[in-house]
Amino acid sequence: MNPSKIRNFCIIAHIDHGKSTIADRMMEITNTVEKREMKSQLLDSMELEREKGITIKLAPVQMKWRDYVLNLIDTPGHVDFSYEVSRSLQAVEAAVLVVDATQGIQAQTLANVYLALEQDLYIIPVINKIDLPAADVEKVSAQIVNLLGCSPEEIIPVSGKTGLNVDKILDRIIEKAPEPRKPASPTGATRALIFDSYFDDYRGVILYVRIFEGKIDKNSEIRMMAAETNGLALEVGALTPKMSPAQSLDEGSIGYIVTNLKTTREAKVGDTVTLAKSPAPEPLPGYKNVLPFVYAGFFPVSNDQYQDLKDAVEKLAMSDSALHFEPENSPVLGFGLRIGFLGLLHMDIIRERLEREFNLDLVITNPSTNYEVTLSDGEDLNIRSASDLPDQSAIAEIREPWVKGEIILPQTMIGGVLNLINEKRGHQTNLSYIEDRAVIDFEAPMANLLTDFYDQLKSITSGYASFNYELSDYRAEDLVRLDFLVAGNRMDALSLMCHRSEADALGREITKKLKEVIPRQNFEVALQAAIGAKIIARETIGAYRKDVTVKIHTGDRDRKAKLLDKQKKGKARMKRFGKIDIPSEAFTVMLKRD
Repeated sequence: MNPSKIRNFCIIAHIDHGKSTIADRMMEITNTVEKREMKSQLLDSMELEREKGITIKLAPVQMKWRDYVLNLIDTPGHVDFSYEVSRSLQAVEAAVLVVDATQGIQAQTLANVYLALEQDLYIIPVINKIDLPAADVEKVSAQIVNLLGCSPEEIIPVSGKTGLNVDKILDRIIEKAPEPRKPASPTGATRALIFDSYFDDYRGVILYVRIFEGKIDKNSEIRMMAAETNGLALEVGALTPKMSPAQSLDEGSIGYIVTNLKTTREAKVGDTVTLAKSPAPEPLPGYKNVLPFVYAGFFPVSNDQYQDLKDAVEKLAMSDSALHFEPENSPVLGFGLRIGFLGLLHMDIIRERLEREFNLDLVITNPSTNYEVTLSDGEDLNIRSASDLPDQSAIAEIREPWVKGEIILPQTMIGGVLNLINEKRGHQTNLSYIEDRAVIDFEAPMANLLTDFYDQLKSITSGYASFNYELSDYRAEDLVRLDFLVAGNRMDALSLMCHRSEADALGREITKKLKEVIPRQNFEVALQAAIGAKIIARETIGAYRKDVTVKIHTGDRDRKAKLLDKQKKGKARMKRFGKIDIPSEAFTVMLKRD
């Protein structure tokens, strides 16, 4: 195929602005998919994607329009998958920016525009949902002009639902979008970028690639440069959106490679594929190893499900190279796994998939982030949960991850959101305006955004605010480990890291909640919050009491006192041997603070 007849583009937008619907209409107009096979959000194949209305896994598709080949990549819009989005953007030359006519520009619209500008893509602005009664095309046009500096005539108004003007987007791509570009430093050897990979139960690992130089033939031996693994290209071809095999993938094209690899860890997103016989001297730029920064313990409700949980997570990890896990043992919850995620949505999706696809009942502990610890003797440690923290006296400093965040919201709601940011130990770094919207830039510690920041933001702004963040750096803070003791026994699974200034309030709040969920016993149970040996909060769960004086018919004070004293000794003896069962609800208390 002549590279000048190929156009590679992607669709970027905030969640729910209709990019998958526009992709459906494009496939219909170009007759890529027969009418009878058409269903809405065709590229969202996962049941969860269709239900939540979000794209989780990106999907490429090849279309033919006016004797040009158009390769479209439908990208995920959510911040947790921003590295995948950046790799997809590197695989194309143009981006269709979709903005909802009823919502206007939101946080991920901005984040994705910045990513597209970083990759130097040609941007085609589109306003979607113009057929809705609430659509305000003029206002949203003004926002886009303000953001991109384009003229209002360049913006294409479309309706993804009815297909109005979608063909104009395709024409604009052919006329204005650049041809497939060459790498900045050509090597003459074959180089292809992996912008996605997943594991198929029957075929092994399948790579989605963009060929920048050379070509890859069927059955040739390939090499992944960053992972340093070799494999075979058992089949190559294009996605229309079903797999259509070909003899080779040529320069400038986007397609798939079926390999004989067993896990996506051997072929990660962003890696460079070259031929094993004549490897390229250097990989394509921009690869980074994606590390999780949210960790949570996953435990089965009954311990005989542990092996099922482990098998299920191993299966999911085969097709998700960002998932890291290790076994964990808790005295309260038994055996489980500590799993690392890219963010809270990623965690939510994995949890739902484990519960649905593998029928598991799970208890999930408080999500935490990773901390860098320097000991007094100069040794550096990486801590993933509070229970791993060494003794306070041996620690020189603890560094926690901070994030740069961006919130877009109506101008009338700025006050409440700034208060919320301050409550989370964050600070505002900038405040700017796009037409009637305000953009708040802020910095805050990652740990404070983990539990329920997003929920609180949505309730303060009646759902109008949108939020986006990226990891900034690690900063040394006065952090302490907050422990919870139940009847004098420290419960490691409940421990958490927090700032010293927040420890008192947090300790009081959580002990109060634990008092509500831990059942009463026949003896008194003390619930305490402690930093090291210092107790900072206490609640007492009263004992069940039986009126032992009921069988005395006289009002003799001495006899009553004697019986009550006997009961008191019995309670004390019970307390010494008593074992307290902590229900799994105690852990959900930790997840939702308010």
